[in-house]
Amino acid sequence: MRILATHSAMTADRPALNRRMPDLGTGALGMAAYCVLAFMYAPIVTLIVFSFNSNPVTKLPLTEWTLHWYIKAFNNPDLITALGNSLIVAFAAVIICIVIGVPTAFALDRYDFPGKVVFRRLVILPITLPGIITGVSMLGFFSASGVQLSLWTVMIGHGTALTAIVVTNVFARLQRFDRRIEEASSDLGARPWQTFFRVTLPNIRASIIGSSLIAFTLSFDEIPVTFFLTGRDNTLPMYIWSVVRRGITPEINAIGTVIISVSLILILVAVYTLNEPGPGRQRSER
Repeated sequence: MRILATHSAMTADRPALNRRMPDLGTGALGMAAYCVLAFMYAPIVTLIVFSFNSNPVTKLPLTEWTLHWYIKAFNNPDLITALGNSLIVAFAAVIICIVIGVPTAFALDRYDFPGKVVFRRLVILPITLPGIITGVSMLGFFSASGVQLSLWTVMIGHGTALTAIVVTNVFARLQRFDRRIEEASSDLGARPWQTFFRVTLPNIRASIIGSSLIAFTLSFDEIPVTFFLTGRDNTLPMYIWSVVRRGITPEINAIGTVIISVSLILILVAVYTLNEPGPGRQRSER
């Protein structure tokens, strides 16, 4: 009887023990995740904190809080010029990505042609290569073609490297697109261009906008490709890199904080846009 009682007690305690073990495992994984996040984002938090510190030297202890470094940064003509160049390059790169990427995605989704699989792999190759490889290869191409380095070459380089982002996102959206909606539009008498602008485009609009925002953010922060393709005109990352070689200043911390904030906003908008279901998808899920 004692043996049976002991066995029954052990059996009764086993579910509680099984409940504790997953909790311990989940807690350990959560702690590890927080440690990884702290390791990744502690330098960014440090940069943001010191951008509001009145001490001109980036070191502890912190002194008074101020916005002086932000005012000084935006009164720096070289920095403002570099910021304007980065915005121009990023917008131009997005236009290149859309003009090339959207038709390419449609070609991959709607048509069968010899070498389609190889072509699809080659399209996404630039984004998988290290930036230094892309920059060196394009520098060799422009040098052999006799093209002088300028912001135009940087725009082409960024567009080439980032077009795969638009292609992959639009292609993935087209794969989920219900083609019967287009067929219904044609049966109702709509012309091909009317079907595209009133039916197809609204369904893939979210993927185009989201991938464009990602491409804009990556182009704005790009250094390796820009380093090899820029001429006399500096972009903002190149300006920051040239200044940081002489030491980090609170002015750089301030402009870095602005870049981080804008990039974070664009990424969040892009993620929200890419996750938003299109009209066709909503109808198909019903």
